[in-house]
Amino acid sequence: MNDAFDPSRLQVIAFDVFGTVVDWYGGIAAEAERILPGVDGGAFALAWRSGYQPAMKGVMERLDQGGAAGGFTLLDDLHDGILEGLLRQFGFEALPPAERRELNRAWHRLPAWPDAVPGLERLKRKYIVCTLSNGNIGLLTEMAKGAGLPWDCVLSAEVFKAYKPDPRTYLGVAKVFDVAPREVMLAAAHHDDLAAARSCGLRTAYIERALEFGPNQPKDVSARSENDLHARDMIELAELLGC
Repeated sequence: MNDAFDPSRLQVIAFDVFGTVVDWYGGIAAEAERILPGVDGGAFALAWRSGYQPAMKGVMERLDQGGAAGGFTLLDDLHDGILEGLLRQFGFEALPPAERRELNRAWHRLPAWPDAVPGLERLKRKYIVCTLSNGNIGLLTEMAKGAGLPWDCVLSAEVFKAYKPDPRTYLGVAKVFDVAPREVMLAAAHHDDLAAARSCGLRTAYIERALEFGPNQPKDVSARSENDLHARDMIELAELLGC
């Protein structure tokens, strides 16, 4: 950053959710194996997640070409569209509709990383803590209820009718709370997300999640100097911020 980071000027910490706060790989793998007997849950989870970015890109391209804001698609619906092809790919195209819906809603039931709840509880004593996720509001709210995530507010791409890394999402957090972008920090386990937030003037904290993609695909979690903070987990983030 060009100017010195001063934690006392922060008002809001917004969190990426999938991978940063909750374990999507472990959660989806377990649910897939429960509902689809004999499936390789890890492979299924990775394949489902791999369709996420292309699906969002398709929606935003349509909107950018003149589609109405009402054409914005919730992540639940994107996940369901990806799931249809996955079930054929893995040989479960005959899955009954009720079980398909139950599987799609596995994204609502993802487990928090062990440090997430205690870290958030400490951080919210001093800051507003909220989500900034491409997940829809219903998904994020049910997830918070199930995992015990103590958000002050749930913000989502649904609110801004744009997915990250669109600037409307990052700047939208500052607008919601009537603060300057520099008074908002994005905490995330993804460098592309953090880079987009920095380009909008937000502060950034990198959270290591080496096992986000499972034990067989560990991530490089090396520090990058462009972030204001680098933490092993959310408890350490709280400590770095004096909480």
